Amino acid sequence: VEAVTGPAALAEIEGADDLLTESARLLKADKTTIADKIQALVEQNKKLEKRVSDLNRKLVSGDSNDLTESAIDLGDFKLIVNHLDGADPKSLPDVFDRLKNKLGSSIVVLSAVNEGKVSLIAGVTKDLTERFNAGDLVNHVASQVGGKGGGRPDMARAGGSDTAALPEALASVENYVRNLL
Repeated sequence: VEAVTGPAALAEIEGADDLLTESARLLKADKTTIADKIQALVEQNKKLEKRVSDLNRKLVSGDSNDLTESAIDLGDFKLIVNHLDGADPKSLPDVFDRLKNKLGSSIVVLSAVNEGKVSLIAGVTKDLTERFNAGDLVNHVASQVGGKGGGRPDMARAGGSDTAALPEALASVENYVRNLL
């Protein structure tokens, strides 16, 4: 138990009161309603984060339409390898699903960089999983960006830290897939 008495106690109380006064000023609230104001701001922040996430998903889903134009025809299936600038890594599976539904038989490898970290997803439509494994594909890229991952034969995720190596790693996917044909 620690106790403060005399002038030190008064200084501590004045410091706490100054902090409370400054907090109330910044929050544009009365000292007695600071906790309520903070709770309201926390709730507002959650709603705004959800809205940003929803808008990001819509933005990325719009980009998925453009991605089909970059598909490489490899005979009986298509290959898409792309980096989605500014995409939320959580939206990558949605983009893969949209591309898969639009293209049919396909292999998709997507990346995003968020807060200096590489996020990867590889997807293989069910009809191709006998020939190609999404886990192997994603690890092929992840190993080049200082990461690793895993998942199912039809969809796998990975992370990495070497953002500078990402363009070359993505560029290597086409040859990797062609060598498996």
